[in-house]
Amino acid sequence: MTDTKLNIPNTEDHEGNINDINYSQRAQWLRAAVLGANDGLVSTASLMMGVGAVKDDARAMILSGFAGLVAGACSMAIGEFVSVYSQLDIEVAQMKRERSMNGREEGGKIGDAAREGLPVPAHAALASALAFSIGATVPLLAAGFIKRYEVRLLVVAGAASLALIVFGWVGAVLGRASPVRSVLRVLLGGWVAMAVTFGLMKLFRSTGI
Repeated sequence: MTDTKLNIPNTEDHEGNINDINYSQRAQWLRAAVLGANDGLVSTASLMMGVGAVKDDARAMILSGFAGLVAGACSMAIGEFVSVYSQLDIEVAQMKRERSMNGREEGGKIGDAAREGLPVPAHAALASALAFSIGATVPLLAAGFIKRYEVRLLVVAGAASLALIVFGWVGAVLGRASPVRSVLRVLLGGWVAMAVTFGLMKLFRSTGI
C-alpha cells in the first residue's frame, strides 16, 4: 500500500500573502494621495501668501488660490494620466513578450485576469486631482472668512502648517519612517516655500516692479 501525499496549499500562508499584497498596494496609493495633498497645500498656500504680499484685497487672494487649485488639479491629473499610461504600455508590452516566449501568444491578446493587476490611468488621474484639491482647500477655507489683512495671512500660514504636520505624520506612518523627521522635513519645506514666495512678492511691491 503506497502513501499518497496530497499537495494541499497552505491557505493561511496564501491569505497572508494576499493581505500583504493588498496592504502594499493600498499603502502606495495612500502615500501618493498624501504627497498630492501636500503639493496642493504648499503650492496654493504659497500662491495666496505671494498675492497677499502685493495686494491687501481678500478677494484677489482667494481668487488666486482658487485658480491655483483648478490649474494644479488639472495639471496633476494630466501629468498622472500620461505617466501611468506610459507605465501601462510598458507593462502590457512586457506581458506580451513573456507570453510569446512561453508559447502563449494567443494573437497578442491579454486576458481579463492578467489585466486586473495593471494600473488604470483614469483612476490615477482622478485620485491625483482629488488629492491635490483636498490639500489646496485648506488655505482657501482658512482665508475665506477673514477680512483683516494681517490676520488672514497668519491664519493661512497657521492652517497650512497644521495640515503639513498631519500630512507629514501620515506619510511617515505609511512609509514606516520616523514621524518626527518626516514632519520636520515637510513643515520646513512648506515654510520655506511660503516665505520665499511672500518675500519675493513683497520685494516687487516695495521696488514698484
